[in-house]
Amino acid sequence: MHIKSLKLLVLAMAASLTLSGCGAFGDKGDETRTWSASKLYAEAKDEMANGGYEKAIQYFEKLESRFPFGTYAQQAQMDTAYAYYKQGDQVQALAAVERFIKLHPNHSHVDYMYYLRGLINFNDQLGLLNFLANQDITERDPKASRDAFDAFKQLATQFPDSQYTPDAISRMKYLVNALAQYDVHVARYYVRRGAYLAAANRAQAAITEYPDAPAIEEAMFLLVKSYDAMGMTELRDDANRVFLKNFPNSAYLTGTAKNKSAWWKFWS
Repeated sequence: MHIKSLKLLVLAMAASLTLSGCGAFGDKGDETRTWSASKLYAEAKDEMANGGYEKAIQYFEKLESRFPFGTYAQQAQMDTAYAYYKQGDQVQALAAVERFIKLHPNHSHVDYMYYLRGLINFNDQLGLLNFLANQDITERDPKASRDAFDAFKQLATQFPDSQYTPDAISRMKYLVNALAQYDVHVARYYVRRGAYLAAANRAQAAITEYPDAPAIEEAMFLLVKSYDAMGMTELRDDANRVFLKNFPNSAYLTGTAKNKSAWWKFWS
């Protein structure tokens, strides 16, 4: 046989042995290779219960890959989203939620996925703000709070009878004040720096968007103060009349108002 042909034959045999070896030893190395869908799911849930979220996610992915049809696969998709959420991986958790909603928009438990979407953003915002406790409030992006509010609102609108809706509504109320308080913090920041037009605009935005939030009392006070500093007497007097009508006994009138608890710690 020609030397070149012999070399090619040897290489082909080596490749064949390598592939067959991978198949033999790779499969034998996977303890789950003979597990049923119910076994995979049970093991994944056990890992979840013990805080082994990474291992649980691996089992759920194997389950969905091997048994793509049926209730176990759908449940695995939901639990994968929850596992990522508990693991603190917001990006993967949200991706898993969106995937499930897209694949199963009429699933009997899709309301839970809308609720989980809200929780992921809600807790991400709380975690971020606690971590950045010493950062200036004006540097913090309230996008997560807005996203959480939108998710909870969608749940309450589409599934008013869902078991998760009452809690979602409670969190929405918190988020409304959180977002209003954020605008108030920014308005106060501008007042301290003499940027009164920016302060007035931010205070007015809070009043317009969140008229029932407790933070509106300070927003009204800052609006009056900003108009006064800019010499806009007519706007100042109009704003002051509204302020006095709604908050006649406000501590801001006597200068005795105290700093309230950080708005991101309201939720218990």
